[in-house]
Amino acid sequence: MIAKNKLHRITIHGFRHSHASILFEAGASIKEVQARLGHKEIQTTMNIYTHVTKTAKEKTAETFKKYMEL
Repeated sequence: MIAKNKLHRITIHGFRHSHASILFEAGASIKEVQARLGHKEIQTTMNIYTHVTKTAKEKTAETFKKYMEL
């Protein structure tokens, strides 16, 4: 099914990374994501589990653009 539909194989651990990034992108604080994942150290959440997505990069660029137009 994966090959037939040209999908990438993803592990349960991969879903965990995606879940963290989506939560962060949706506006959850880093502390909320840390608690949800059960991490003792916030650095684990920040450095390993949250990824800057294309959408997040676009939002950042738009924020900067709006600021520069003031």
